[in-house]
Amino acid sequence: MEAERIFEAREALAEGLARDVGDELARAIEAKGKATLAVSGGTTPKLFFEKLSQADIPWSRVSVTLVDERQVPESSERSNARLVRQHLLQNKAAAARFVPLVDNPDAAKLPGFDVAVLGMGNDGHTASFFPGGDTLAEAIDGETPKRLIAISAPGAGEPRLTFTLPVLESAGRLALHIEGAEKKQVLTKALGEGPEEDMPVRAVLRSAAPVTLYWCP
Repeated sequence: MEAERIFEAREALAEGLARDVGDELARAIEAKGKATLAVSGGTTPKLFFEKLSQADIPWSRVSVTLVDERQVPESSERSNARLVRQHLLQNKAAAARFVPLVDNPDAAKLPGFDVAVLGMGNDGHTASFFPGGDTLAEAIDGETPKRLIAISAPGAGEPRLTFTLPVLESAGRLALHIEGAEKKQVLTKALGEGPEEDMPVRAVLRSAAPVTLYWCP
């Protein structure tokens, strides 16, 4: 863990993370004319998405994609793409280019991420690196040539697609966004000893990639 940013409440965390992500995207655009952002689904990032959607940056030069996705249509309430369209691709961020993962071969051809925002489940998964996943070993292999991989796991619900560890750890900025005391306890356990397969978030935490934690009680 490179750094920890601790906030008193969800609102302050969402604003702080949105500001940092927006600043990083702006720097990437200034340096190379474009930027790529990968975000996670679930309920935790909704407020962050809404704050980030109002960032005053040239969104038309930003490509937004997902760290991972359930293999469901966007009409499903379980779709991460639907979540992103409803909460992030609004306001100023409506000008961004969105790259969904399901039925989209071009997703694997995206350039490296300038910013990737990860979440974490109570089972120690991140992205779709789930304990017991049928392709977990390949997904968290730092040498895998694959960028995007399909995975199914007992705790994952639907079959999923996920970017692999090499893609995530090569991101310009890597953030881990979690909230609540229970998630903090899970993270503390993950930072300890034990197999990566038991708590796959360890694959990210033990990689060479610097990770910044964003947490509030």
